[in-house]
Order: sequence, then structure tokens, then C-alpha cells
Amino acid sequence: MHVTGSKFLKIKCAKCMNEQIMFSKPSMSVKCLVCGELLATATGGKGAIKATVVEELDR
Repeated sequence: MHVTGSKFLKIKCAKCMNEQIMFSKPSMSVKCLVCGELLATATGGKGAIKATVVEELDR
């Protein structure tokens, strides 16, 4: 198996407290599914996360 530094993250929106899962290296911006707040932006590598990371999930 090929090992990468990318992970799935559980993040929490500061505006509405919704928790959702995202990839640590997103290819596009990630918005909250409830209120639409911008949670992370793509940077060409590890995403710039603006939300609170609650947990790093295992594969």
C-alpha cells in the first residue's frame, strides 16, 4: 500500500458548530454543509483549514 501524508479530518464550523469530515489535502474550497461558512481552502497541498480540527480519522 502506498503511504501518503494525507488524512481525513473531522472539523467543526465555528459559526453553527456543525461537524463534518474533509480530506486534509482538498482540491477545492470546503464549505459548511449547514450554513455555507468557508472551512478550508485548497493550496495545492495541505489545505488551509479555518475551522477547528476535532479529530484525525484512521483509514
